[in-house]
Amino acid sequence: MILYLHGFRSSPKSQKATLMAQAMREKGLEDQWLCPQLPASPERSCALATYLIEQAVQNRDLDPERDLTLIGSSLGGYYATCLAEYWKCRAVVLNPVVYASRDLATQVGEHTLYHSDDSFAFLPEYVDELAEMAVGKPAHPERYYLLAAKGDEVLDWQEMADWYAGSQGRILEGGDHGLSDFEQWLPEVLTFALTGRCN
Repeated sequence: MILYLHGFRSSPKSQKATLMAQAMREKGLEDQWLCPQLPASPERSCALATYLIEQAVQNRDLDPERDLTLIGSSLGGYYATCLAEYWKCRAVVLNPVVYASRDLATQVGEHTLYHSDDSFAFLPEYVDELAEMAVGKPAHPERYYLLAAKGDEVLDWQEMADWYAGSQGRILEGGDHGLSDFEQWLPEVLTFALTGRCN
């Protein structure tokens, strides 16, 4: 099962999530794909993801260590890492936030979602939630696939490379935070998500 966790201000309608969903459909694996709209609260976002994993364990006999991959983009990459360390499962992190409480402290206030006119408030206590859920560097980086773009205009790719040292994946020359060329890397990402290997 793949559980995709979108980034800050994003949604299941993001380019990367849409491409992943389409690829899973084409492989006949639509029932193995989950991509919920995450609430603004980090604590509630991880609680929702945990609930979905627990449901799959209960109802589908899912073995997280073998059968689950979390894919997280930006802030979703932070959530995916926190959850992957708990569930001991694979994770794909796409330009992930590494120091979430530091980086998201600047985002307290009102925001609009990228893919709709819906607005939400990012509250000061959400920064505290991010700090409380922090985990160390991955205990088993080989279970991770990092896709980081040196051209990321929002986050520091060197922090990502350092945090996920030893992981599989790629550091891309150029690129941008949204990974607008994600389609190029999708086959490799999907192979890792489904098998734990890049090829």
